[in-house]
Amino acid sequence: MKKGRDTLFLVVFAGFLFLAVGALTAADVPDDIKIENQGYSNDKKGPVGLTHQKHIDEYKVSCNECHHVYKDGKNIWNEGDPVKKCMECHDPNTKQGNADRLMTAFHNNCKNCHKEAAGQGKENAPHKKCNDCHEKK
Repeated sequence: MKKGRDTLFLVVFAGFLFLAVGALTAADVPDDIKIENQGYSNDKKGPVGLTHQKHIDEYKVSCNECHHVYKDGKNIWNEGDPVKKCMECHDPNTKQGNADRLMTAFHNNCKNCHKEAAGQGKENAPHKKCNDCHEKK
């Protein structure tokens, strides 16, 4: 009888621990971020606002669709891993190896995802009108 109670306690404790770690990890993620010029020379449009929670809840976008660490051509980044600054791999002005320039990386990642979502019939995934995402400069 005691063995069953100990097992139940361990299962419940592990569940609480799992939830606590998840809550603490989520608390470190800013909900609203602004993607803006970070040193690139050609900035035709203004910054783009992004809401993490909206992308997660409404659009069902997983974190590793934007955040990445590539090894042997595969994204090995997992939710909870440290998030590097984009500029650590994407130079603002020069393509380096397989890493696009920073502005190109931002633009292609967002635009291609929105275009794919629109192709799936999601109406709130703007991809044709620049000012639907970009603020005025």
